Amino acid sequence: MKKVAIIMGSDSDLPVVKGAVEKLKSFGVPYEVHVMSAHRTPDEAAEFSKNAVKNGFGAIISAAGKAAHLGGVLAAHTILPVIGIPIKSSTLDGLDALLATVQMPSGIPVATVAIDGAANAAILAVQMLALSDEQLAQKLTDMKKQMADAVMEKDRKIAQELEKL
Repeated sequence: MKKVAIIMGSDSDLPVVKGAVEKLKSFGVPYEVHVMSAHRTPDEAAEFSKNAVKNGFGAIISAAGKAAHLGGVLAAHTILPVIGIPIKSSTLDGLDALLATVQMPSGIPVATVAIDGAANAAILAVQMLALSDEQLAQKLTDMKKQMADAVMEKDRKIAQELEKL
């Protein structure tokens, strides 16, 4: 099974990134987490991305706040899908990171999830890997069924509660 790389622009992104780690673990998907900066270690980020395919990765998740150029730097140097997590910052509540992450030039896509949306980034990476892995595809199907069952149970409880009124 291919691995997922999670690249954080700063170690301060870890509290958000843990959501992606937990989700990847729940699917049994191997991963690596690294800190690399688009601005402070651009050569290292580019080198990691250039070698990601040969190093067994199937997708890259990029977590960055503020200017959030990391996803674009990684995407510029690989053919792998890159998923950006805009990280909420103290200045513009993550809007700056969101806009920076989605404003990629033609030919350098970065799929982008919600601000601090680490769990969805991991699920999207799993969906990509599941295109060629039937076991992962079944795990995703099971997850969707569990979510639907939970909603239906809430619906039943609400109906029962309203009948008492």
